[in-house]
Amino acid sequence: MIKVDILEFQGGARSALEFNGRGHIRGEALQTALLHDLHQFHKAHTIVQGRRARQVIDLRAFLVHADLENIIYEYRRLGIDQQIDYDKFYLYSLITHSTAMEGSTITEVENQIMFDQGVSIKGKSIEEQNMNLDLKAAYERSIEYARAHTPITTDMLMELSSLVMKNTGKDYKTALGEFSSAKGQLRLLNVTAGSGGKFYMNYSKVPARLAEFCERINDARQNCKNKELNQLYSISFDAHFNLATIHPWADGNGRMARLLMNQLQFEFGLIPSIILKEDKEDYIKSLIAARESDDLNIFRDFMFSTTAKVLRRDIDNYLQSTGLLEEESPSYSVRAGKKPKSREMILNMLSKDGSLTSASLAKRLRISPKAVEKHLANLKASGLLRRIGPDKGGHWEVNEIAQKRRLERRLSDLDGSTFST
Repeated sequence: MIKVDILEFQGGARSALEFNGRGHIRGEALQTALLHDLHQFHKAHTIVQGRRARQVIDLRAFLVHADLENIIYEYRRLGIDQQIDYDKFYLYSLITHSTAMEGSTITEVENQIMFDQGVSIKGKSIEEQNMNLDLKAAYERSIEYARAHTPITTDMLMELSSLVMKNTGKDYKTALGEFSSAKGQLRLLNVTAGSGGKFYMNYSKVPARLAEFCERINDARQNCKNKELNQLYSISFDAHFNLATIHPWADGNGRMARLLMNQLQFEFGLIPSIILKEDKEDYIKSLIAARESDDLNIFRDFMFSTTAKVLRRDIDNYLQSTGLLEEESPSYSVRAGKKPKSREMILNMLSKDGSLTSASLAKRLRISPKAVEKHLANLKASGLLRRIGPDKGGHWEVNEIAQKRRLERRLSDLDGSTFST
């Protein structure tokens, strides 16, 4: 156990906390206060008993990681990712914000119309529309690779890049020959990081560096079985940063870096990270700062923070739209730092899809199948759940009356109100 003495806040407050090597803070009240006031937090001095002398560390990343884990538990407990057409609309959001980084002004609603109805968007350029349509095709292919757990290779990345740039790419003529970004071909020229920016690595080094990059990713993928949620997100964030740093193509590198990050997240069963278009400036600054200081933690911290922010926004929107919580209420479990119970999450998931297996539930909850079986047995014994049909081919059925009573009790605990049946 490591004892941390927090000395420096903007407000000058002093406090202390303990956390174990896996990154879980002891003391729920203190955890909540720190998570709430994360933006006010500067640095902390630590005393690591029995290891090293006094040292200075930045605890913001640690607290952001804890915040994200709590938010994801709440997100899944509420069943937000089990809503009808959730996967489709979440994908549309990923696409819309990624292309917005490159100048697209098409909204999520407009993309929905264009994708679902095949209707051109009035007032939007053909290039913008093609950019979004192409990225959609690339994501669909990428998700296929994620579901099949296909190893990452240079050929795969070039194929995905050709989809991203299919209708907006260009042909280039250089002293070394011709190449086309529309075909996903690697650049044969040097490029800079924007106007007045530094040059990315020499084009001649790109093929070898890209091959090494793929090898490192595949090593991480193969050794991710027992890794925690934050470690899996870090793998995807690192892949994003490193691919953007290599900059293999003449154009489309940002979209490809975000797509690969999301592909790994899909493969790991994570909720994919969306970088909001309004955060573009901070996003670019974090990439530049991490690259110039050779400190990948700068970009990781940004990604953990923005991922948590987007999911927290979705939770707020869900609670407000469903009437489960008043807008001004401060006390639902994400903000209280409480980890929802696995059996509540199981019940919520099965109420949306009774065909889910123990294995699929275990994967979503990141717990063992044995633990899932124990929860299922308890839910059956309590009358909240029953099995219809055989183990193979049957399905689960949630007792709606019992579930409603549990919901009423939970809501009553949240805001002190009662509901009539």
